Amino acid sequence: MTISTMPYQHADSERKQPQLAEVMAELDNLKKQSVRLDLANKLHARMAGVLSLTGMIEAYSVWLMPLVNHELIGYSNGSRQKRHLFCSGHGPNRRSAIAFAELLIDDKSSLFGNFVEKDGRFAYKWIFETSDDEGILLILKEGQELSEYEIDLVNYSLEILAECLNRGLEYEDLFEKASSDALTGLSNRRVFEERIHAMMAGANRYDYSLSMISMDLDKFKAINDNLGHQAGDEVLMSVAKVLKKAVRSTDLLVRMGGDEFLIVLDQTDRDSARILAERLCLAIDSLDIWANDTTKLGVSIGLSEMKNREGLQNWLERTDDILYHSKAKGRAMVSID
Repeated sequence: MTISTMPYQHADSERKQPQLAEVMAELDNLKKQSVRLDLANKLHARMAGVLSLTGMIEAYSVWLMPLVNHELIGYSNGSRQKRHLFCSGHGPNRRSAIAFAELLIDDKSSLFGNFVEKDGRFAYKWIFETSDDEGILLILKEGQELSEYEIDLVNYSLEILAECLNRGLEYEDLFEKASSDALTGLSNRRVFEERIHAMMAGANRYDYSLSMISMDLDKFKAINDNLGHQAGDEVLMSVAKVLKKAVRSTDLLVRMGGDEFLIVLDQTDRDSARILAERLCLAIDSLDIWANDTTKLGVSIGLSEMKNREGLQNWLERTDDILYHSKAKGRAMVSID
């Protein structure tokens, strides 16, 4: 009698097929984990040498761009009053992207569903907590939604990003003590010297406009002399609040010393800068501060747009000459090159 072994072979084959599928699934899972670990290592490496929040947001955007094509990444921390936006666009597209991002960041409600869409631009908001406060990460993508894989990748990277941003917040707290004007809280000359060269290089590289507004308070000495230095300090703080409210997060506002202030307007031509300068004149006049019955606080403004490949020293001197022209012509006015 011959006994067939075929049924037993078939049963053994059926047992091996699920085992093979499990092995293949495990290998696929290990491969995905390996890819993610490699991405995480690259993100850690890119962020390791960066201290500032601005640099971290830019570094994160550069790391993310090949994986998730995007137009803008923004970070905001309301309790620490920190906001940094990094946009890869230029001109009107950049301005509209930043305006849209700031509107969404200021909206405290969460996004409806997964995103908000406006004019073909898709916005995604993540809210995550650090040890002592809350931050918002915003990503804008033009033309199409983020895929499920892309959203999952961002989610995966948030733990690393949050840890780095917390380090950046601590660094900026220390940095600001050394670089902020103690009276007004505005950036000081040190910050101007550290940031202005990068702003000028970016304007030259991408061929966009950069404008400078130089300001000097009128009749401030009379306020100090007549009302005292405490009153003078209060005036400077009031003026600083007006200026800070008027500028964007991408602009550079500095108290250069005494009653001299300077604003460098990112991606802004001379005509657009003039509109802001005239508003500042009116806003400071509306503070309605008087040294005596006939002497009122005002501001003289010199405005210029950076010329192609112009050096910093020449630009500063040219703007200062324009400011002097405002003073000579009667003060409380805007002069333009």
